[in-house]
Amino acid sequence: MRVIVKIGTSSLTSESGEVNVAALSKLVAEVVMARAQGHELVVVTSGAITAGVQRLGVNRPEEPEVLQAISAVGQIDLMRAYGDEFDSHGVATGQVLLAPHDFRDRNQYLHAETTFKHLLRLNVVPVVNENDAVADDAIRYGDNDRIAALVANLLRADLLVLLTDTAGVLTADPRIEPNATLIEEIAAIDESIQQVAGIAGSRGSGGMASKLAAARMASWSGVRTVIAAADRDNVLSDAIAGIAGTGTAVPARETHVAARKLWIGFAVSANGRITVDDGATKALSQGGGSLLTAGITEVQGTFSVGDAVEISNLSGEVFAKGLIALDSETAQRWKGSRTEDLVPGTSPVAIHRDDLVLLDDPT
Repeated sequence: MRVIVKIGTSSLTSESGEVNVAALSKLVAEVVMARAQGHELVVVTSGAITAGVQRLGVNRPEEPEVLQAISAVGQIDLMRAYGDEFDSHGVATGQVLLAPHDFRDRNQYLHAETTFKHLLRLNVVPVVNENDAVADDAIRYGDNDRIAALVANLLRADLLVLLTDTAGVLTADPRIEPNATLIEEIAAIDESIQQVAGIAGSRGSGGMASKLAAARMASWSGVRTVIAAADRDNVLSDAIAGIAGTGTAVPARETHVAARKLWIGFAVSANGRITVDDGATKALSQGGGSLLTAGITEVQGTFSVGDAVEISNLSGEVFAKGLIALDSETAQRWKGSRTEDLVPGTSPVAIHRDDLVLLDDPT
């Protein structure tokens, strides 16, 4: 099997911010064991920012630009720790820094795919982190959970394992409800499940909500996901073996989705919202068409050409997301306009179907 295993900040660093060597050693030992059984492994890691904060002896700042700079410092310590642990097992590692944009641009996507394949052929374990130091929207993507899902799509993986500091998705917040129990399998990630997921943790930008989003992405890519506790004995081998109760399993869908569609749906922030009428809602949801200016009833937010916007129906339910071909001022001016109402030669397409993702069914 080809397995992507991601470990979060809360599982990899101590409360003081230092790399938790025991946790890292356990992960590396399990990766090495899985490789010995014939599986291909890619590690996606968090922890650079937290390690950087510790190295510099500062409090974690709020400003994204400062966090990006700090991540550049912490990344060195983090990769040194990985290198030392894998070296102790005689295994070579290679650092791969990615940003969500790499999955939008076709050339970047193919280049990344080629790099990974060469590393695996060379018997190297790729260790992936988001390129926090330069990514436009770094620090906001859910602590590498979505990067892990995008890598799973890129490499057509068989399994995505998201290691965290809880046993998986629980029926309630255990801090509030001590009797909360593990949900062993989630067939569909709906609103009720997302409500159970709660909010992000204190030492990372992720949390269970982002892990469910990543699991949903992976499912749409045809990849099974297991969300499990990093400190569980043999967690990786049990997840690979499909042992029930290892964590929360999210099965793969039969229909696969292209990486660019996943990028639009999950890896880029929306800068506005477009409300459409019932006719446009039906055309987009059932007919696979493009969004035309005639179907737009309301424009919210300030955005530029090529920005991502949410698409909601008249009831206010967001059912799609896309890259818009108009800026917000033009969209506001042209909303409700049919082709004959526009300047001759002007395209009435606000969002082309190739740039649009249905959030309930991305195909």
